Amino acid sequence: MLAAKRHLIEPPLPGFEGINRFWDKEHDCPAAKILPGEYYVTTRNDLITTVLGSCVSACIRDRLFGIGGMNHFMLPLSDDGQWNGGGDLATRYGNYAMEHLINDIIKHGGHRSHLEAKIFGGSRVLDGRTDVGTANIAFVREYLATEEIPLLAEDVGGIHPRKVVFFPKDGRVRVKRIKHLHNDTIVQRERNYRHQLEERPIEGGIELF
Repeated sequence: MLAAKRHLIEPPLPGFEGINRFWDKEHDCPAAKILPGEYYVTTRNDLITTVLGSCVSACIRDRLFGIGGMNHFMLPLSDDGQWNGGGDLATRYGNYAMEHLINDIIKHGGHRSHLEAKIFGGSRVLDGRTDVGTANIAFVREYLATEEIPLLAEDVGGIHPRKVVFFPKDGRVRVKRIKHLHNDTIVQRERNYRHQLEERPIEGGIELF
């Protein structure tokens, strides 16, 4: 049945060919799954999903035209703290992730004055003195306020990872808190990813793993 519906998955917008896309059986529609450092924008009736620990995702859409997307970032700001343009900056950082997402929504027909946002994640799942999740939450709230993008809803903080499913066409978001982990995949993935970010300067494209 799923194989029969794969032909219904239309090609993604240019630039998103590397995103994992599949037919979602539960919601009976095309889906895109993003990992840390990735983002996805669609003009169609697709869903976008991810799993968050201390990372944060912003779900942003044009409320009139239904064009929207989601990002997934680990750290609030790059070393210089600035967005300085260019098409190949690493979206692992919040300031770049937000600009890339918003710019692509506008490029594909959205209008800045119509944008609205919902934010998720930022739980405390990593050991250590630095609470990355809290920093991510503070950053994205301030960013949206500065850009005057209305924040309609949020589910942030706490100690549990979350699975987020976003429907850009109508703005719905489903959130499931993962209270019982069967393994430490999420925690270990974020720990390894954070180590990579601390060890590598920002250069080149999106980090994938």
